Amino acid sequence: MKLTEVLIKPILTEKANSQQESLRRYAFKVDRRANKLEIKKAIEQFYGVNVVDVNTAVVPGKNKTRYTKAGFIQGMKGAYKKALVTVAVGESIDLYANI
Repeated sequence: MKLTEVLIKPILTEKANSQQESLRRYAFKVDRRANKLEIKKAIEQFYGVNVVDVNTAVVPGKNKTRYTKAGFIQGMKGAYKKALVTVAVGESIDLYANI
């Protein structure tokens, strides 16, 4: 798998932001086929930081329903893989630089 295909996007939530400040841990949505070594290489190459630890979790899909004029519409949100990446002491990733 190419390193450009591994990372999909960073996860920017309140919980992820608090972990960035206190634990130097960043959350990313990654390809489901990627393993921890590929994720580590991709983060180090794209952001230029030293990665200490990589934890992964597969977030399961959820059922979603909504009520419209035509009646109930049911669907499913897709499952995705989440990577929690801890960087070395004194280093950080600026996720808001390209906005």
